[in-house]
Amino acid sequence: MSSREEVLSLLRREEGFLSGQDLSRRLGLSRAAVWKAVDALRKEGYEIEARTGLGYCLAAAPDALTEPEIRSFLGKTAVVGRELRCFDELDSTNNYLKTQTGLPDGTVAVADSQTAGRGRMDRSFQSPKGQGIYLSVLLRPPLPPDRLPPVTALAGVAVCAAVERVCGLRPGLKWPNDPVLNGKKLCGILTEMSLEAETGRVQSLVLGIGINAGQRPEDFSPEVREIATSLLQVLGAPVSRPQLTAALLEELDRTYAALLTGDLSEYLAAYRRDCVNLGKTVQLIPFGGGARETAQAVEIDEAFNLVVRGSGGRKRTVRSGEVSVRGLWGYTE
Repeated sequence: MSSREEVLSLLRREEGFLSGQDLSRRLGLSRAAVWKAVDALRKEGYEIEARTGLGYCLAAAPDALTEPEIRSFLGKTAVVGRELRCFDELDSTNNYLKTQTGLPDGTVAVADSQTAGRGRMDRSFQSPKGQGIYLSVLLRPPLPPDRLPPVTALAGVAVCAAVERVCGLRPGLKWPNDPVLNGKKLCGILTEMSLEAETGRVQSLVLGIGINAGQRPEDFSPEVREIATSLLQVLGAPVSRPQLTAALLEELDRTYAALLTGDLSEYLAAYRRDCVNLGKTVQLIPFGGGARETAQAVEIDEAFNLVVRGSGGRKRTVRSGEVSVRGLWGYTE
C-alpha cells in the first residue's frame, strides 16, 4: 500500500481531525511524506481540511471509480471483486477480461469510460466519462453450459437489488435483461461465454454491466434519448458511483453463489415480481429480421423464459436468443 493510500485509509476511519504527528507516528512516515500524500490526494479530488493545532480531516471524497473508493464501501465477498482492476478508460471492460490470461474467478474490471462499449447484437452502448458505471466480471463456474442461460436474468435482479439498496427505489425488468425506470432503459447487460472446443467445457463467462448514473437527457444521442434514462434524471440528485458499484459487486457475489448451488428460487420470485412485461401486450421482434408478432406476456417459466399467448390463444415459450421484446407504444409500454 502506498503512503497516499495509507493516509487516506486512516483519514477515512477517523471521525474528526487527525494530527500530522499522529499520522506520521502511526504510519511510520516523515511529516514531509504525510504532507506530500495529502497534497496528492487533494489533486485527485479529495477534500481534505487542514486546521492549525488539529491536523487533517477528510471532508469529502470524489465520485471516482477507483479501487480505494470502491473498496471503502465494499464488504467481504466470497468470489466477486476479490481482484478489482480499475481504469480511467478502456475500449470495453468485456474485451479487457477476454484478452487477459490467467485471471482468477471473480475478477472485476471497472472503467470510468469506454470507447467501444457494446450491448446485445453488437449494438453500441454509450459510455461517457464520469457519468456511468461500466464493469465486467469474469466467472469460471464449474457448471455445464445448460446451467448458465439464467445468468443474464440473474444479473438484472442483482442490479435492481443494488439500486434499491443505494437509491431507495427498485427498477423493473424488461424481459429478458434490461433494468428500467419510468419506462426507460437504465442499464445494459451483456454476457459472453467461452467454451473449450474439444470438450464443450465452459472456460469462462464474462458478464458486462453498464448503468446510467449521471447522464442528463442531452448526454444521450438522439436515437437513444427516447428510450434511456439515468438515476440522476429519476432521483433529481447525484448518486455515489463507487457506493453503487460496491453494492452491485456484493449482490453479484450472492447471485453467483446461488447459481453454483442451483437454488435460484429467490431470484426467480424477484424476477417475476419485477418483470414489467407480464400481463401486457408486447411485440416480439425476431433477431435477424422477419415479421413482428403481437402477443400477450403471461408468465416467466422456471428457466426465466417468457411465456406468451398469441392471437389464436395458443401459449408458447420464447427465449432471449430468439426475439427482442418491445411495448406497443414505447420501450416498455
